[in-house]
Amino acid sequence: MYTILIVDDEPIVREGIRNRIQWADHGFECIGDCENGRDALETVTRHPPDVVLTDINMPYMDGLELSRHITERFPKTKIIILTGFDDFEYAQQAVKLQVTDFILKPVTSAELREMLDKLKLEMDEERGHTEHLKRLKHQLNESLVLLKERFLERLASSPMKRSEIESKLSYFDIPLPGPLYIAMAADMDERRSDEQHVDHELYAFALYNIIQEILAGEPGTAVFRYKENKVMTILSGSGEEELQARAQKLAEDIRGSTKQFMKFTVTLGLGTMCRDLQDIRYSCRASEAALEYRLLIGRDQVIHITDLEKRGNAPLQDGIETESALISAIRAGTDAEVKASIRQLIKELGSASISIDLCYVRIVRVMLAVLQTLMEIGSNENELIGKEKRLLSDLYSFRSLDEIEHWLNEVCEQALRDVAKTRKDMTRTQMLEAVDFIQRHYEDVELSIKTVCSRIYMSTSYFSALFKSHTGKTFVEYVTEVRMEKAKELLKHSLMRTYEIAAKTGYQDPQYFSVLFKKHTGDTPTEYRNKMTSGRVSP
Repeated sequence: MYTILIVDDEPIVREGIRNRIQWADHGFECIGDCENGRDALETVTRHPPDVVLTDINMPYMDGLELSRHITERFPKTKIIILTGFDDFEYAQQAVKLQVTDFILKPVTSAELREMLDKLKLEMDEERGHTEHLKRLKHQLNESLVLLKERFLERLASSPMKRSEIESKLSYFDIPLPGPLYIAMAADMDERRSDEQHVDHELYAFALYNIIQEILAGEPGTAVFRYKENKVMTILSGSGEEELQARAQKLAEDIRGSTKQFMKFTVTLGLGTMCRDLQDIRYSCRASEAALEYRLLIGRDQVIHITDLEKRGNAPLQDGIETESALISAIRAGTDAEVKASIRQLIKELGSASISIDLCYVRIVRVMLAVLQTLMEIGSNENELIGKEKRLLSDLYSFRSLDEIEHWLNEVCEQALRDVAKTRKDMTRTQMLEAVDFIQRHYEDVELSIKTVCSRIYMSTSYFSALFKSHTGKTFVEYVTEVRMEKAKELLKHSLMRTYEIAAKTGYQDPQYFSVLFKKHTGDTPTEYRNKMTSGRVSP
């Protein structure tokens, strides 16, 4: 709906125009009428209408002066002139003022309606064109932002010709005059894993906004989103010491502001200085490498790659002793010793001057040693075997030695559970095998604990404890019970003599057999047979 204001010094004309037209039917709303140009200008100033329909000859301020003021101050407002044949010279002046149309007096309702319909079509077309231009401008602005970021990403990662760099810097209006440059990479320290439904992109964008705000008044800077939710900044300056100090201060400001306002910490890596924007990719790469040292140095810091290159020469121990202690603790199933060995490993890594790659190699070596130990023990169905790729993926996602220590403890705790389960299963199998061996060889006079232990590959002392735990009896008690039960069956169901039954149940001395039998049953073999045959006792 468009708005229209009527201006004419004759009340009958104003009322006639206002009342004879069904304005809404033509897409207009009449917001009022004025009797002279001065009043009309005040109304237009307060509430600019889309259209002003005005007479030329009026007191105080005529239609031409009113049109001149409106054209200058409200160029989007359209002006329709009401004129007569005697006002032709005035109409010529109105043309110079770029009025929209003329209507000759006296005007009819049909002429007005026709003019309104024509005007609405023109205004609809203009509005559509304006909206289209707005959309195009918005799309262009969005595209420019995206194209600018893609250019900066290319500059930070790939070789580019100097001429292309200069033309793109000019096109995107990026102020990097140099002649010195340094890159600064920022990355969140944690993935906010304590929150279930967290949009990490949102946190990364918040970090990007903070850095943009802090660097808004800084000359010679470019900020852009970089891979894996990092934010990369390129700083330029004229002096090496000045640029280094400026980069350090800005990094500290970013670190402090993020911690204060976003409630999470961020680590920033400063790259090497370079003298040509063609080489800035090396500084960007160095700033990312500095970030990786967060693993050894810790979170919530500003890390300069050149400081790391100047670190002491404390070598990394070969770690064999620590790894051996860890593997021995896993084999023995001692949780406290496992944790102590892991703590020692992390301490060695944190105190040594090594590359991140070597640090990962050391941890991978430990992990593989744990997996190999599990396979040697026989834990082939545990939760860790066959998941090496997932474990490696987990390892490379960590951002501090504390996280790696926690992860190693979890891995080794699972290993301990696997070892305990495997040994429990193996022990049960061995005990079942021992019982079966006794059941099949109870007749053997030479049957002994050593014979059984050699069969199941176990020491006699360890076997004795496990066997009693499994059966509730000592080895001798269990063998004696098996032999006595067999002897009772033979006494009941056979006519064999006592000495024959003794020999059949593994005893060379019949008298010793009789003593054991009486001790076990309360009867001598003869008494037991007599009772069984007379039916006075049950077996």
